[in-house]
Amino acid sequence: MNEQQEWAIAQGLRAGDPEAWRTFYDTFCERVWRTAARRVGANSADVADVVQETFLAAARSAGQFDPERGPLWAWLTGILRNQVALQFRKKQRHQRIRELGVPSGQDRHEQQRAELAALVREALTELNDDYGSLLTAKYLDEETVEEIAASEQTTTTAVRSKLARARRAFRDAYDQLTTDSPVTNTGQNHDK
Repeated sequence: MNEQQEWAIAQGLRAGDPEAWRTFYDTFCERVWRTAARRVGANSADVADVVQETFLAAARSAGQFDPERGPLWAWLTGILRNQVALQFRKKQRHQRIRELGVPSGQDRHEQQRAELAALVREALTELNDDYGSLLTAKYLDEETVEEIAASEQTTTTAVRSKLARARRAFRDAYDQLTTDSPVTNTGQNHDK
């Protein structure tokens, strides 16, 4: 999507134009779904809830979107990030009730993987919108630096620099979570 198309869609969203909303949804739905799935896990009901809440929140705040501040995708991922955080907190409240047994063998390995994935998702929700979206695009969506630069309308040098800052911020968030969490020993050195 080029800058003019994005500007036209943004104006239509703010005006409540149904065709602009259709185009907006068609353009971003699959990407929002994939990003939500990577952040909340494989449970399709959870993913569907997050995607639905993301688009509803976008509809409620469309009048506040300012295309001068950044592209639609950055705005939408900020909303998505907030919805993922809300979903994560909701699930955490429910999981605190349940007691964990001591698993063995394969179950223990699967539980450790699930716990590590949950910590990574939580660390991503702690980052600012730009960093979380950038790391998701690079490492989960497997976009190249060039692809990210094109979608963000910036240079590859700027993307590489921002990636370095985003990785540092992620490492800090992850380290903070693992020092606060009882599930910290995964046998990995996080200082690398």
